[in-house]
Amino acid sequence: MQSRWVWQLGVLQDALERLDTLAERWQATRDELPADAHRGTDAYDIALATHHAECRDALHDWATHGHTLTEINTAARRAPSPLALPPMVTAAPTGDRTAPAHR
Repeated sequence: MQSRWVWQLGVLQDALERLDTLAERWQATRDELPADAHRGTDAYDIALATHHAECRDALHDWATHGHTLTEINTAARRAPSPLALPPMVTAAPTGDRTAPAHR
């Protein structure tokens, strides 16, 4: 476990919440656009560019810290599982030796 993971996960969670809020606002903005507004019209394109600009910081946070999820997943896969049985230790075969060993 890396101590920075807690902080990075917090950054990612905050960014995700901001993106959710911005997505809801974009839906509301789109619903308020004139009926003839679509891609290629100034009304739509300006609103979309504004939305993208508002999302930039949160997306940057994900681009910067998103690899943390992969790191955590890799560490979790490599960590010993508390549910796994411990490896069995078996004695090496001794053969048919009946004579004592000499030092």
